[in-house]
Amino acid sequence: MNFMPVILWTDALIFLLIAVGVAAAWYVRRREYLLLPWQRVMKSSVGMVSLLVLSLFLLVGLLDSLHYRVALPEKSNGQTVYSPEVLSAFDTLVSGLRSRIEKTYSAPLAAYLYAKESIETPDGKILRDYPRLKFGGVHLADPQHELAGDVVRRAVVGGLGGLLVGGLLVWVVGWAKRSLPTRIESGPIGGHVSCPPYTMRALLIATLIIAILIGAISYLAAAYHVLGTDKVGQDVLYLSLKSIRTGLVIGTVTTLVMLPFALLLGVAAGYLRGWVDDVIQYVYTVLSSIPSVLLIAAAVLMMQVVIEMHADWFETSAARADVRLLALCLILGVTSWTGLCRLLRGETLKLREMEYIQAAQAFGVSSFRILTRHIVPNVMHIVLISVVMDFSALVLAEAVLSYVGVGVDPTTISFGTMINAARLEMGRDPMVWWALASAFGFMLVLVLAANLFADAVRDAFDPRLNRTESAT
Repeated sequence: MNFMPVILWTDALIFLLIAVGVAAAWYVRRREYLLLPWQRVMKSSVGMVSLLVLSLFLLVGLLDSLHYRVALPEKSNGQTVYSPEVLSAFDTLVSGLRSRIEKTYSAPLAAYLYAKESIETPDGKILRDYPRLKFGGVHLADPQHELAGDVVRRAVVGGLGGLLVGGLLVWVVGWAKRSLPTRIESGPIGGHVSCPPYTMRALLIATLIIAILIGAISYLAAAYHVLGTDKVGQDVLYLSLKSIRTGLVIGTVTTLVMLPFALLLGVAAGYLRGWVDDVIQYVYTVLSSIPSVLLIAAAVLMMQVVIEMHADWFETSAARADVRLLALCLILGVTSWTGLCRLLRGETLKLREMEYIQAAQAFGVSSFRILTRHIVPNVMHIVLISVVMDFSALVLAEAVLSYVGVGVDPTTISFGTMINAARLEMGRDPMVWWALASAFGFMLVLVLAANLFADAVRDAFDPRLNRTESAT
């Protein structure tokens, strides 16, 4: 084989989360009472457009989780030797962005380096001027006069191409909706699950706008560095896209670690009460009293020492960086379950006094069956709302921790490492602003889409809001 598939620990957890999500979707579609809140989510135009944007981020993260190592030309004892560099399917897809490395800084859509250098002229003289880039705008004969017109032309042509692809996609969706109404609008239980017309209209408009932006940026990126380059000449657009996976891993894997602690301890404290409730309250009260940044920093530094002392555990630098990323997720999960645990304890205390719970206790139903059949299903709306709303907070937490130096491995591309690197660049003269602006912009879109979708999920699953709507 010309390549060897590589499955990192975070890759395996991502695939596990996808399998769990598919199984949960299949389970929900077969039960109308579970399908009803998601029908309310689909009625929210803002929520569905946010989900569309999140789906694009998830697609990039998934492609960046399909890792492999390329086979080297030379062999050792007749066996294939593979490169120590671990690439991903996303790297292959955007190989042009990854491989076009300049000498140092260049501004967005520029054809020259950002700083003057000594250049030797053909007649032997030394001048201080801005050198041409090796890749950005190299097709231009006279960048000073041709650059602006070429950028506009490429943006318009790329946007029109994106509009054409987006329009074709919209037409295919509309044709499928008209041709297969039963399969699209009805689930296995006969429940109506399609979007209402106004939501579908918002989705179609958003699809066209996103397609235009992707088309324009893609065509510009073929000839320019759309968001400039960093200190070592790497394309900032490529770094921003690569940072998406790190943010998604932090937000999703940490949730996977946090849920068992919060769900088991919160429900147990609320239902069993007594000394169990006292012990659990004591644990999460003490844990909440410790400054989270100091606790996380201490745990990360201890894990970093263990990794450095056992470097032979890891075959590649990517495996070592992935273990540190996984350790950060575990540490964040262990330290961030207290808030959800409090909410679940309070809700369980209320449910424990309900008539149907007391009737089950009077009939001699075991506590385990009451918890699994009556308590846990009735607190899942709180779990779902909290998980979706905590996602954006975890993405921001990674950026803060990496900025202060106790986050992901320095070799891991993330929003936090980009911001940390841009911190020194902001003090240059002239100021290098585009790396920080790019990281901030991508993180803003990701967190904003997650927050807007969380609002839609909260409105759909919160029983108090649903009762208010029913009364009106």
